Amino acid sequence: MSRPGNPAVRLLAARSLRAHRKAWAAVFAAVAVTTALLGALALALGSTGLGHARVERYAAAPVVVAGDQEVRWTATPWGGEPRTETAGLTERVRVPEAAVAVLRSVPGVREAVPDDTFVVREGATDAAAETAPGIGAGTGIRAGAEAGTGTGVPADVGTRAYPGRSWEAARLAPYRLIDGRGPRQAGETVVGAGLGAAVGDTVAGHRVVGVAGGPAVLYVTAGEARRLAGHPGAVDAVGVLAEPGVPVGTLHARVRAALDAAGLKDTAAGQPLRALTGDGRGGVEHLGAPPARTELLRLLAAVSGTVVLVAVLVLASLVAQALQQRAAERELLLSVGATPRQVRGAAGREAARVAGAAALLGALASVPVFLTLWSALRARAGVVPEGLELPTPPWLFAAVLAVAALVVGITRLVVLFAARRPGRAGKGGARRVAGLVLLVLGVGSAGTAAIQGGDAAAAAAGAATVTLVAGCALLGPWIARAAMTVLDRPLRWFGGAPGRLTAAGAAAHSRRLGAALVPVVLVTSFALVQLSAGATMERAAAAQARAATTAGLAFSGTTAERVRELPGVDTATDVLRSTVVLARTEAGTPRLDRLPVLGVDAEGLAGTLDPGVVAGDLAGLAAAGTVAVGADMADSLGAKPGSTVELRLGDGTPKRLRVVAVYERSLALGEFLLPKGELAPHMSDPYPARVLAAGSAGTSPVAPESVTLPGAELNGIVSGGIVVAIGGLTVLSVLSTLALIGAGRRGELGLLRQVGASAGQLRRMLGLEAGFLTATGLLVGLVVGALPLTAFARALTGGLPYLPPAQAAAIAGVVLVTVVAGVFLPVSRAASGRRGGVWRPKGARPRR
Repeated sequence: MSRPGNPAVRLLAARSLRAHRKAWAAVFAAVAVTTALLGALALALGSTGLGHARVERYAAAPVVVAGDQEVRWTATPWGGEPRTETAGLTERVRVPEAAVAVLRSVPGVREAVPDDTFVVREGATDAAAETAPGIGAGTGIRAGAEAGTGTGVPADVGTRAYPGRSWEAARLAPYRLIDGRGPRQAGETVVGAGLGAAVGDTVAGHRVVGVAGGPAVLYVTAGEARRLAGHPGAVDAVGVLAEPGVPVGTLHARVRAALDAAGLKDTAAGQPLRALTGDGRGGVEHLGAPPARTELLRLLAAVSGTVVLVAVLVLASLVAQALQQRAAERELLLSVGATPRQVRGAAGREAARVAGAAALLGALASVPVFLTLWSALRARAGVVPEGLELPTPPWLFAAVLAVAALVVGITRLVVLFAARRPGRAGKGGARRVAGLVLLVLGVGSAGTAAIQGGDAAAAAAGAATVTLVAGCALLGPWIARAAMTVLDRPLRWFGGAPGRLTAAGAAAHSRRLGAALVPVVLVTSFALVQLSAGATMERAAAAQARAATTAGLAFSGTTAERVRELPGVDTATDVLRSTVVLARTEAGTPRLDRLPVLGVDAEGLAGTLDPGVVAGDLAGLAAAGTVAVGADMADSLGAKPGSTVELRLGDGTPKRLRVVAVYERSLALGEFLLPKGELAPHMSDPYPARVLAAGSAGTSPVAPESVTLPGAELNGIVSGGIVVAIGGLTVLSVLSTLALIGAGRRGELGLLRQVGASAGQLRRMLGLEAGFLTATGLLVGLVVGALPLTAFARALTGGLPYLPPAQAAAIAGVVLVTVVAGVFLPVSRAASGRRGGVWRPKGARPRR
């Protein structure tokens, strides 16, 4: 039996590659772009996987003792082994103060330094005494323009805030004095050099007595630090300084043993304390960095999977068309003695050579693509959480070679699958059945999205889109034939000779039209789903926020208690922002969702915030241990007024809360509303993010805000960049497929010119084909995208999907321009009748 690597196969591959360079050019471009995208994503995944929180404040402490900033949930899936899920906590998990004495007694410990971080606010003590006319006059309280008009009440009352620590904790960095001395009594402070103050200045009511190196921080005495931190009996962390000559590993083992022997637990969920070394210490400083790193890893992994699926569809379409155009050549090879295995082996070798060169080019291009993405993330303040380091060591860039090998392997498999039965066209029965099965599965997945919510609905909608597109790819010839059946008579009756040529060509080459339709459907449905899903959520959230925010006044940097003392204010509520973790199971599989949550004053909600209560009464939030739940979440949990739900607050503390109300505007306000007093003790900084107030008549509602999770902007930027990249890949697939088809039609168009068709008739025929492909592709793509989108929108917003008209026009315009270019450019010479583009038998002389 002939082997694919024998001389006959090598000869066939070499000759065929030279003869079909233009046919393989489209595959080359698709492989190069795919490799560039996947290579950039691989580098991003590697960099994120190596990411860690930056160590700054604890650089001199080899061991840091802190609470466990993760919550865990274990469940047993149906028919499987127990599984444990983890989620990062965004609020500080604190350490009992008794741990300091335990650590100071450990052999080899030179000092155990308790550390608390807090916020010192300028003007926080005298702001309540200010009246409207004097606001902003020398007190550090500033006026803004958020509120309505006609009250005389300032729109924005706020205080300047500074991070604070105890002066003894500065040794953990270490930050040393540059000028002056350390604080000795309350009211004195050492400022970090980054603040720009000098000895003798007054900052936030504190007299500056010294300046230390480091960031903009106020260092106060240990006693004042404990008072300002506001959590007696607990500290944020303990930095352990070692005796000279004690190795880090030895010190860590002794500290770990001492903590276990003492049985010390954190003050939130009662979990064992953690002893951290190396890069792990950074997570104690920058609480948002580890959860953001986890979210970024999940996002990049999901996007990578989408790119792989799109790439397989694109490559399959291009390769199938390239091999289809050589059907006569393969039949000839089989008739003269070549075996099917030799033909498949030759096609595989051709693909490997083309894909290998393209993959290397794409691997090189992936480096600047990755660097551009990372640069964009770092350029936007607040997108990457403070302190999250994303390293890119030189050896990481070798990952692009592995990606290149993967893409070559995918291309080779696609070629072997497409050439599995060379020379046998068949009736396509199995292909038709497979396509119909995929369509049914896609519809079922869309139905699943309609009855679920949150991430589950989004995942089901995405799966439905991919499945439906794959089904359309298999059913492409039949879709094209059905569409042409509808348009056949209009084209023949009203299109003249070009119309009859178009109809005849479509009837004879439905497989070719189907191959051309697939990428058009792909780009339309992909762009529609990606753009409309975000726009639908944003529009619904904005509408709910406008309806929910009834306050005429809004303040920041203050409290509702102080705002109520201002003239013209009738009622006010603090708005605290935090997160909770909800543990539940899906089909027995454990799942942890970190969700945004608001803390409010129940007595101040009237006239300021209207969540749209559908059951119960928000007045019940005045009692401790209560919660209001969004309607969709209540349906998911089976919750109603009087029942209970179990949540883990921002620091991991488990709470069983009684439901007092169910409300409908959860897209704007989050899935849970808690009493301020329930939420504040479990926040790192329990100061209100905003104060909403109702004043005298004549005010208009303030600008609404929607609740979003930390890292949402990061998600948006990464997703937006990847959408553009994948959109570019799909547009390239449209252009490449049509160019490949057009290159194979040059002989056909030349023959039509020979039998008397004019250049104008051929151009009109091509124009009708381009119009047919554009209209059919947009229509099928709209149906494919609209089905999962409608299910998604109904599940999450209760309405229909929305796409801004400008974006809809952009999708249609890009598809139209791409199709017209793909149809006309490859055959322009043949269609125009220019000498170089007319097909003639070899040796034939031109007509005169």
